[in-house]
Amino acid sequence: MDEPPNGRLLLAVGITVLAWASAFVVIRYVGPHFAPGSLTLGRLLVGSAVLSVSMAGRRRVRLDRREWSLVALIGVAWFGVYNIALNAGERRVDAGTAAMLIQLAPILIGVLAGLVLGEGFPRMLVLGGLVAFAGTLVIGVASGAGGGATSSGGATTNVVGVLLVLLSAVVYSVAMVAQKVVLRRLPGLQVTWLACLVGTVATLPFAGTLVREVAVAPTRSVLGVVYLGAVPTALAFSTWAYALSRTSAGRLGVTTYVVPPIAIALAWLWLGEVPALLAVLGGVLSLVGVAIARRPSRTPAPGA
Repeated sequence: MDEPPNGRLLLAVGITVLAWASAFVVIRYVGPHFAPGSLTLGRLLVGSAVLSVSMAGRRRVRLDRREWSLVALIGVAWFGVYNIALNAGERRVDAGTAAMLIQLAPILIGVLAGLVLGEGFPRMLVLGGLVAFAGTLVIGVASGAGGGATSSGGATTNVVGVLLVLLSAVVYSVAMVAQKVVLRRLPGLQVTWLACLVGTVATLPFAGTLVREVAVAPTRSVLGVVYLGAVPTALAFSTWAYALSRTSAGRLGVTTYVVPPIAIALAWLWLGEVPALLAVLGGVLSLVGVAIARRPSRTPAPGA
């Protein structure tokens, strides 16, 4: 189902984009006090608790074997591998650069949705995606040229960090397409809840490390982990599932191009990671691409 934009749909997308943009900054902020795996587990424990409360009293749809396998894939890939790889990558690259690199995902999502889900390749979506991706490349060039903030490793971009963030983008795109399939019959909140529980179980081996780190971490960093679980995970993944069930995966995926400029602005204000002017221009170009991609393709006239 692909509904025309309405207030609720736009609000859901807006909440998701803002929450996910802030996540890049908070991950950088708490990173010195939590290892990638334990940070992921802490985030998912909080998210699972919030989502379990949200699911209390709600009707649950029974899953078949295929749906369970897809939910397990979403939980392990998106909630587990994605977060661990991103947390590790952000120990080596700044928040703005990480947000930019993740934008490989909408391109992959559009391709996978066209091939696997039969959504096709609308002209405006392809054009807007190319323009927005060009904007992210400009941001990358600005960061790579030394205009961004310096990471803990002493360089703005680190090959290992870049590869880890790109791994996050790949598993994110695969998981989103799987999510689109299960949302054809299952409620978005239920899918998010179950996937978060799966991801939590998958990351339980990091429990010992998490306990030790919470005991010595500053209160503000612990609160940062709570925020990551409650807002970018529980809330934003739910609003994302709501929006995904009401529009195409390719068209929704390209809206995440708004994330890098927001993340860069937040990192600038909170972490003092000052972006280069070229990075700002790249962010504007990304926004233009999103606007193009959201425009419906022209329908041929009858008889054309």
